[in-house]
Amino acid sequence: MTLRSFVSGQWTSGTGVPSMLQNPSTEETIATADTTGLDFAAAVDHARQVGLPALRALSFAARGKLLLDASKAIHACRDELIGLAIDNGGNTRGDAKFDIDGAIGTLAAYAELGQKLGETTYLRDGEGTQPTRSTKLWGEHLWLSRLGVAVHINAFNFPAWGLCEKAAVAWLAGLPVISKPATSTALVAHRIVEVLLAKGCLPPGTLSLLCGSVGDLLSHLTEQDVLAFTGSSDTARILRSRVDMLGQGTRLNIEADSLNVALLGPDGAPGSELNDLFLQEVSKDITQKAGQKCTAIRRILVPMDRLDAIAADLVDRISSLRIGNPRDEGVQLGPLATRSQLHSVRAGIGTLLQDPGVTTLTGGAAPVADPGFFVAPTLLLAKDPHQATQVHRLEVFGPCATIMGYRDVAELATLVNRGGGGLVASVYSDDRRVIAELLPAIGPYHGRLYLGSGRLLGQTPGPGTALPAMNHGGPGHAGGGHELGGVRGLELYMQRCAVMGYKPIVEGLLPKGQTAPIGPS
Repeated sequence: MTLRSFVSGQWTSGTGVPSMLQNPSTEETIATADTTGLDFAAAVDHARQVGLPALRALSFAARGKLLLDASKAIHACRDELIGLAIDNGGNTRGDAKFDIDGAIGTLAAYAELGQKLGETTYLRDGEGTQPTRSTKLWGEHLWLSRLGVAVHINAFNFPAWGLCEKAAVAWLAGLPVISKPATSTALVAHRIVEVLLAKGCLPPGTLSLLCGSVGDLLSHLTEQDVLAFTGSSDTARILRSRVDMLGQGTRLNIEADSLNVALLGPDGAPGSELNDLFLQEVSKDITQKAGQKCTAIRRILVPMDRLDAIAADLVDRISSLRIGNPRDEGVQLGPLATRSQLHSVRAGIGTLLQDPGVTTLTGGAAPVADPGFFVAPTLLLAKDPHQATQVHRLEVFGPCATIMGYRDVAELATLVNRGGGGLVASVYSDDRRVIAELLPAIGPYHGRLYLGSGRLLGQTPGPGTALPAMNHGGPGHAGGGHELGGVRGLELYMQRCAVMGYKPIVEGLLPKGQTAPIGPS
């Protein structure tokens, strides 16, 4: 099967040597993709000239209706997409549903938000103000849609969710989307675009798809365009240093590596609901999607006097998982997505083990099966987390985490922040004093804090789920970007503009029907 790109309103094949997409369980080639010879300048121009006016002519409510139609169209082919995710991504059925249902749910959530924003095309940000002593002079801040395109470069691990969560926000904000999924797992994204186009869910020019390299696409972006990237920090550094993009002032949002941490508070007694929730969610987030998840838990911090017992419990849980081809009945953990990913994870585990005092409790870098890109779920122990360095610097993007002990809350905060910034830190405690002490200490290093409570057992999707209503992103090591967060997500694709003048005229510009400021803060 050849995956064609959809640009300038038509499906187009490349003219060069194609990249191969493999089934990571069998190593069989299942598709090819290539963008050589595509006119990227024309693709950007088509999105600007055709897609942008079509979206700008619609209110938030009307754009929300488009998102709802898209959500329903994807849901209608859910089982087909699950099968593609199993074959191209090595996902178990549960992991495939996690990706695809995340895409469907995010589109639906932003469709609902569009209805709430109503029959307007811009937002009011904060309360108005009288900037001088004159009562006639009045100022407001408004959010206006940018006059460009949104280019989305997505990671290999969530071909459905990655496409739809970025696109949902951009479309609601009024920007057409050029989506570039990771080539290795592009089969699901390709099929989603086919379905959306066949169903006529979106106006012409509002969705383009690149199956292969981005070529010279980024050199055609300007100050009104947005580039949102999810992937490695190495690629992020390259994007940040591009002279053409810096000169044009293209807005750049990055979600990169993240050494997410889960910590059990001193009150997590053995046998408690809090302890049970901690063990359940940590073991799940080590192994879900074979650990190929930006929110996966990489570092585990527990009270020093409980370190051995908790480590043994986690080893029992993750080492008992059945590994194999997700098409086989009873398999609980599939392969990594690509051979290069397998090599990277094995090398990463070896690097972590070079830290002083770091040992393997279960799993490791040894081969598991042939054929296929399999690695065993791995739990490492850092006997002295202060002496270890790589466990706080290197994200091994697979089913691998390191457990370590702490003595008091002050030491705990220090160890958490050695990760240099993350997407999510999970604090499992019902002690309000501990939470109040940790919040200002570790909050500035993270985009989201998940407070795991024993009272949430069975009531929460856990820290590894990026919910549409909550911010997704993080500072420092995690890239410094932000996505989702309900209406706050629109900020990436809009421009805050201060409007000041004669009060009746300025107030006449306020979005109709908005009785309170609802724009991003």
